[in-house]
Amino acid sequence: MRRFHRRPFLLSTGALLMTAGPLQAAPFDWTPVTPAAAGFAPDLSARLDAAIAAGKLPNLHGVIVARAGKLVLERYMTGADESWGDPLGTVTFRPTTLHDLRSVTKSIVGLLYGIALSQGKVPAPDQPLLAQFPEYPDLASDPARQKLTIGHVLTMTMGTAWNEDIPYTSPANSEIAMEMAPDRYRFVLERPIVGEPGARWTYSGGATALLGQLIAKGTGRSLPDFARDALFAPLGIGTFEWSRGMDKVTPSAASGLRLAPRDLARIGHMMLQNGVWDGRPVVPPSWLNATLQDRARIDDFRRYGYHWYMGAFPVGPGGARRERWIGAAGNGGQRLYVLPGLDLVVVTTFGNYNKPDQWAPPLALLLETVLPAVT
Repeated sequence: MRRFHRRPFLLSTGALLMTAGPLQAAPFDWTPVTPAAAGFAPDLSARLDAAIAAGKLPNLHGVIVARAGKLVLERYMTGADESWGDPLGTVTFRPTTLHDLRSVTKSIVGLLYGIALSQGKVPAPDQPLLAQFPEYPDLASDPARQKLTIGHVLTMTMGTAWNEDIPYTSPANSEIAMEMAPDRYRFVLERPIVGEPGARWTYSGGATALLGQLIAKGTGRSLPDFARDALFAPLGIGTFEWSRGMDKVTPSAASGLRLAPRDLARIGHMMLQNGVWDGRPVVPPSWLNATLQDRARIDDFRRYGYHWYMGAFPVGPGGARRERWIGAAGNGGQRLYVLPGLDLVVVTTFGNYNKPDQWAPPLALLLETVLPAVT
């Protein structure tokens, strides 16, 4: 399987932090249960130990396995970490330690867009994209660009030239070029048209930057401030950080969020509850339903909805059956996996930033340790 995708090693110049919190946490308790009580093999923790000892999980920082809102497995390690390229030294990770999510941020921005849409603050997916950016009349008058919709941005199927396969140390990488551009939104919107919108998925941090700007324009608030009040506070997420881009001003919608693993697991559990938390709707169920439709093919294993990945994984001893998964992925091994059919949430944090095989350890943890132990 191909790796999910890389995130840039954005240099420390300009990577400032926007910090919010603490908030008053809503009452919720990840009550620990034994693996056997949660429908896992009783030796789940020993299987994790064996995988670590075998070198399959290098630079593991943390893992959470939660089923039906109960903690089945929670483990934190000690290791070297960074925040958007700034070294943090050796960190002893704990349940409350914030961690870079990198591109997991994209999927959370997708949820925020749905909340803003329910408030009438942003345009619907079928609305024309360039009409939302009247400050670029020259681009809006281009007949080829008039086909672009918000839906093409949400599904990363804009049909414009964008390449993040080039190393992130190169200014030729589209993400880095966007960060260095005097106007990042014009940079994204004026990329050459290379295909029919909607026809092909192309991974693009620029697409998420557009969503973040639409949320900020529509709500009149910064992306972190809107996230705090619309998503994090209702979930009882107390502290988070959101890195600014290289312009030292704009919050990075594509990769800037830092959360504690337990709080990322809260987001996964909320999705299992159809957008409801503690009896209160947080993300509209209609948006979750729209988000989790297979809208674009990535490869033989994955599909894409509105900024979320989807597929099917083998489950149980010998992989006897397959279960649908929903996921968010970030550089270095940051993952949120949600398996609705199992009422299961798995969160991983790793320190394998920018390594060519950074996709392998979280996948090994899930496919070789956790899912085979489902009874």
